[in-house]
Amino acid sequence: MTRRGLVIGAGGVLGFAWAAGALKALERAEGFDCRDVDALVGTSAGSILASLLSCGAPVDSIVRHQQGIPAPEDPVVDYDEEVDGAGPAPPWPAFALGSPGLLWRAARHPASMSPMVALSGLVPRGRAAHTGVRRLIGSVLPCEDWPDRPRPWVVAMDYASGERVVFGREGAPEAPLADAVSASCAVPGWFAPIRIGGRPYVDGGTYSTASADLLAGCDLDEVYVLTPMASFAYDAPTSFAGKLERRVRRSLTAQLLREAEVLRASGTRVTLLGPGPEDLTAIGPNLMDARRRASVLETSLRTSWAALRPEPTTRRLRSVPFDIAG
Repeated sequence: MTRRGLVIGAGGVLGFAWAAGALKALERAEGFDCRDVDALVGTSAGSILASLLSCGAPVDSIVRHQQGIPAPEDPVVDYDEEVDGAGPAPPWPAFALGSPGLLWRAARHPASMSPMVALSGLVPRGRAAHTGVRRLIGSVLPCEDWPDRPRPWVVAMDYASGERVVFGREGAPEAPLADAVSASCAVPGWFAPIRIGGRPYVDGGTYSTASADLLAGCDLDEVYVLTPMASFAYDAPTSFAGKLERRVRRSLTAQLLREAEVLRASGTRVTLLGPGPEDLTAIGPNLMDARRRASVLETSLRTSWAALRPEPTTRRLRSVPFDIAG
């Protein structure tokens, strides 16, 4: 019996919408229920999706909620980006560095962390609260116990040390799922860090957009990696914001490819899927702009299916030793 893993990366409000469409396309193309995978990793927006799947929410219900047409039998997903601090722009941050301790560590050991991790300590401390995420997780998991179908691994970053922390994995700090997911989604400069066990935690996407390498050595036959913030084909934006976003995206994609190689080297077949040119045009330069959500979702439902469908149109690049759907 095939042992499968699923990794869902960071991506904000629109990354969530794109990934929801990609999950639907994945189920349609591969013929399995995403709730039945053997290992599940989520980062930031991907941690919300991973938790919903692990709590038993069907992909179809997640898609319907994104479309604004939930069925009576669907789990109640109560979340309003504008009310809950995830609107198109952050609230004014506090007049204080995000993490002086992280900056001090970066100055003393510059080779120990990536530039993105180090720079995250420089941004002002965010002030928005993740009340909406807590309410959403509470709507599908009304107790503090973690689900186990499978138990999700929720990736966050220790804001004092810059180290990656995987809540839900053996040996990780104990925390309610809602706290772990809130930490994984706490974008530096936007949301206040989440304190768990006396330590401050922020968005796991600061460390890695997907952390696909976590599943190396987990005895999996295949792993599907859905990454809203990594792409393998690009559009040609003309705005400064669009060009800057694509530059950051290329850097994140390079990191993902290194992680995928670690995973492949462990004997696991890896399939990567990220937004293509049409998706990037629909997303635009601001991943938190909920006004584009419906368009992003509908685009992803179509483009992700075109990339994943079991026909010769799926492009397998010989330049890398794993499959890139596109």
